[in-house]
Amino acid sequence: METLLIDSVFFGAVLSLAAYGMGLLLKKRFKWAVLNPLLIGTLGVMAVLLILHIDYAHYYKSAQYISYFLTPATVCLAVPLYQQIELLKKNLKAVIGGITAGVLASLTSIFLLAKLFSLNHEQYVTLLPKSITTAIGMDISAELGGIQTITVAVIIITGILGNILAELVCKVFRLQEPIAKGLAIGTSSHAIGTVKAMEMGEIEGAMSSLAIAVAGLMTVVGASLFAKLF
Repeated sequence: METLLIDSVFFGAVLSLAAYGMGLLLKKRFKWAVLNPLLIGTLGVMAVLLILHIDYAHYYKSAQYISYFLTPATVCLAVPLYQQIELLKKNLKAVIGGITAGVLASLTSIFLLAKLFSLNHEQYVTLLPKSITTAIGMDISAELGGIQTITVAVIIITGILGNILAELVCKVFRLQEPIAKGLAIGTSSHAIGTVKAMEMGEIEGAMSSLAIAVAGLMTVVGASLFAKLF
């Protein structure tokens, strides 16, 4: 049985989609924020691999094809932004300022925490791209000498936490302006957080989509500069 699964071209992809589908069903059934489909899907895949004693390398060999859809899926987030283009033009300065503040807060917090916990340079640069989409974050990590696999894990965890905590954080800090909510979510928790922003409203989703792209570009430059500080 194990050999059959390992040799299957579709095993990894089918397992990933099935686990994610289970997460969607649980989220729809119970409506708990903690039941994030990506979190449930990740835990489900891990459980199956552990129970069946299948190495990650064998799983990834047949699951990697799903990652090919990552970049086009991210690009598709431009659609809701286009629908709110007039709103963007009216608030352009505030939008750029908000995203810039978010990127600087992310990079600075990693720098301070790396100092606090005495991380080495490799560990430090691995964490720098934590708040941007995986498609960009992996390349930044590799270029700076980080560990790509850990970067991916950190990005996913950041996104899941953003998705789960977005509404709570907005309530705690009394954020009521849709533009501010969207920018905060997209800048801090990329595409996974943007899913929550889209659930909150069209404007939130559009601004969050914009924040993903702009924050990603800013982080490419900012991470290179911050990497030299440590």
